[in-house]
Amino acid sequence: MLLHPVARLSLSEFSVHPSTTIGISLFAAAYIWRVRRGPSAQDRFPAGVTAETATPDQLDAAAALAGPSAGQKLAYFSSLLLLFFTLNGPLHDLSDFYLFSGHMVQHLILTLVVPPIMIAGTPGWMLRPVLRQATLGSMARRLTTTASCFVIFNVVLSLWHLPPMYNLALAHHSVHIGQHLMFIAASVLMWWPLMSPLPELPRAAYPAQMLYCFLMVIPMSIISIYIAMADSLLYPAYAVAPRILGITPMQDQQYGGLIMWIPGGVFFYAVMTVVFFKWSARGEDSEASAQVGWVPRAQS
Repeated sequence: MLLHPVARLSLSEFSVHPSTTIGISLFAAAYIWRVRRGPSAQDRFPAGVTAETATPDQLDAAAALAGPSAGQKLAYFSSLLLLFFTLNGPLHDLSDFYLFSGHMVQHLILTLVVPPIMIAGTPGWMLRPVLRQATLGSMARRLTTTASCFVIFNVVLSLWHLPPMYNLALAHHSVHIGQHLMFIAASVLMWWPLMSPLPELPRAAYPAQMLYCFLMVIPMSIISIYIAMADSLLYPAYAVAPRILGITPMQDQQYGGLIMWIPGGVFFYAVMTVVFFKWSARGEDSEASAQVGWVPRAQS
């Protein structure tokens, strides 16, 4: 049985689900509230640094903080808009009612596209109050290490594609919501070593970022091959779904595995290429050189 009992795919009707609208609205409201409140004196400096102990570069960076730039605001709200259209409308209906392969497209957007745009739109000072809470700060530092980010993302991705877990999400709407929330949260962590806006929770050094991207391809490829090469249907709910374009349930499952395998793998190689050129432009291997706001050392 599919997640919803009535299947209908129509370009003239746009389905909207209250849970997604409420969640996205809360993210938008929190961002607007934080922008209006602005950075406090503590928010302007990394943890443990004050105006009295800050370096000249840190003082200059703090003086420039007046709120997110127009580009950051555009990125953040674009990520929410993309999230809305991913979880509602034709793509949602296609993935829930008809095709497993459509669901894989949805999952790739949720994990590889929405989170990096959201992080790019979030200045680090917005998150600093969390680090001042002892328990939350300690937890954040443990969760955002490169090893933790790699393990958490791949464990979450693997568990939710096991047939019992995946079929449970298809059968129960609340579980499906939890699945998507876990994908998004794990994906934000996955992107953290590459895009962290906070030097207190640092990005990995550029050589480590390239290795990280390369290794990230391996677990996703294993999951994809497991799905694409299976001899039987792993997700029976799609066997009784209305057929589109004559695609059989088995072909649909194979296409879904290939969508995760090829575009997903190519995506990380593309990110690796971007990291390489950023590394070349900065010309240093240190972790410090990979951080946001890094200033090159003066040449002696």
